[in-house]
Amino acid sequence: MDMRPDPFVPPAPLPRTVPPSRLEIIRIILRNPLELWGEPSYTLPWIKTSFFGQHTLIVNDPGLIKHVLVDNATNYRMSDIRQLVLRPILRDGLLTAEGQVWKRSRKAVAPVFTPRHAKGFAGQMLRQSEEYVRKYEGAVPAGQIFDIAADMTDLTFAILAETLFSGEIVSSSGHFADDVNELLHRMGRVDPMDLLRAPSWVPRLTRIGGQKVLEKFRAIVRDTMDMRLAKMRADRATAPDDFLTLLLEQTGPDGLTKEEIEDNILTFIGAGHETTARALAWTLYCVANSPHIREAMEAEIDSILATDAEPVEWLDLMPVTRAAFEEALRLYPPAPSINRAAIADDVWTNAKGEKVEIPADITVLIMPWTLHRHELYWDRPRAYMPERFFPENRGSIGRFQFLPFGAGPRVCIGATFALQEAVIALAVMMHRFRFDQTEATNPWPVQKLTTQPQNGLPMGVTPRIISRAA
Repeated sequence: MDMRPDPFVPPAPLPRTVPPSRLEIIRIILRNPLELWGEPSYTLPWIKTSFFGQHTLIVNDPGLIKHVLVDNATNYRMSDIRQLVLRPILRDGLLTAEGQVWKRSRKAVAPVFTPRHAKGFAGQMLRQSEEYVRKYEGAVPAGQIFDIAADMTDLTFAILAETLFSGEIVSSSGHFADDVNELLHRMGRVDPMDLLRAPSWVPRLTRIGGQKVLEKFRAIVRDTMDMRLAKMRADRATAPDDFLTLLLEQTGPDGLTKEEIEDNILTFIGAGHETTARALAWTLYCVANSPHIREAMEAEIDSILATDAEPVEWLDLMPVTRAAFEEALRLYPPAPSINRAAIADDVWTNAKGEKVEIPADITVLIMPWTLHRHELYWDRPRAYMPERFFPENRGSIGRFQFLPFGAGPRVCIGATFALQEAVIALAVMMHRFRFDQTEATNPWPVQKLTTQPQNGLPMGVTPRIISRAA
C-alpha cells in the first residue's frame, strides 16, 4: 500500500469556465494574464481564437510546438505584442533582437554559456551562496520571517555579478531586488495600447514612471562598461576574461555596436538572474509544503556535502534536489508564454492525419503555463510531484512537453548555468536552514514578464545544522 501523503497542490488560478468579455479581458491582462485562460487551454491540443481582431493559435500539442519552434522556425518571427512589451526595456538584447542583430549577439555570447564553460562557474556560485546565507545565521528568534522572493533576487544577482561580471557591476543601490520589481511592475506588462497594436510612439499610461527606473538601469550598464573599458585600455592583462570583457571585445564592423552591447548587458543584469530567482523562491515554498520531499532533499544534500564532492558535480549527484527545482519550473515557469507570428502560410499534420492551417500573420501562442498543467500530458497536473523528474521517470517526459527554457534556435542560452546555480544554491541553503510557511505566507502567482508571487513570499527561516564552512 502506498503510504505517501497526497501531494501538495500550490495556489494557481482555476481554469475559467465562462469566456470573459472584451472589457474583462483588458482588466485581467492588466491585473494578471495567468487568470485569463479557460478550460480548453488546459484540455485541448490547440485552439484558434481571436483577441481584439488579432487571430491567435494557442498551441499545446508537443508535435506542433516542435514544428513552430524547430522544424519550421524560420517561418516564425517574434509576435508584435511581445516586442511592444519587451523592446522598450531590452531594445536589441538577445531576448528581443531578430535577424542579423540576433545572430551576431548569439554568436558573441555563446562561448560563455557552453556546458563546459558554464560548469566552470560552480566555485563562484558556491562562494556567493555561502556568503549570502550568512544573513540567516543571526535570525532571532528561530523562524524569523524573511521575504524569500526578494532574497532570491538578491542572491541570484550576486551570483550573476560575480560569475559574468567578476563583481564589477557599478551600482549605488543597496536594494537591487526592489529596483527589479519596480522595473517589471512599471515596464514589464501588457498595456491596452499593446492589445490594440498601437505604434510604439503612442504613450502607454500603465508604464508612466517606468522610464525613470529603466534609465537608472541603463546608467548602471554604461558606468559598468566605461569602468571595464578603462581597465582594458590601461592594461588588458588586468581585465578579467569574463562575459563583460568578451562582449566589449566584439565591438567592430563585423561584431556588435556599443548600443547592442549595452542592450545585452542590460538583458543579463535585468533578466538573466530574474528567472532563476523566481523559480528558487517557488521551489522553497513548494518544498516547505511537501515534508517527504524536503526530508529526501536534506538527506541527499547532507550525504553529498559530507563527501567533499566538488560543486561542479552537484547537479549530477543531487537528482532529488534537481527534480524539486524542475517541478517548480513546471508549475511556475518563469517565462509563462512564448509568442510567435507566422511569416507565411503554413500547415502541420499530426500522426492521426489532422491538419492545422496556420495562415500568415496569425499569432502563435505557446504557453508553458498551460502546457505544464495540461490534462493530456501530465498526471495530476496541478500537484507538486518532483518524482516526475527522478532519473527513472524523466524519460517519459517529452522534449516539447516541458519548456522552462524554450526550444529551438532561441532556446535559453543560460539553461545549464541556471540549473547548476539552482542546485548549488538550494544545497547551501537547505543544508543549513529550513524554510517554512507562516501565517503571512499566502502567495498568488502573477505574470509580470516572469511568474512571481504577488506581494512577495514571506517565510520563516530556522537554522538546521552547523555547516563545516561556518
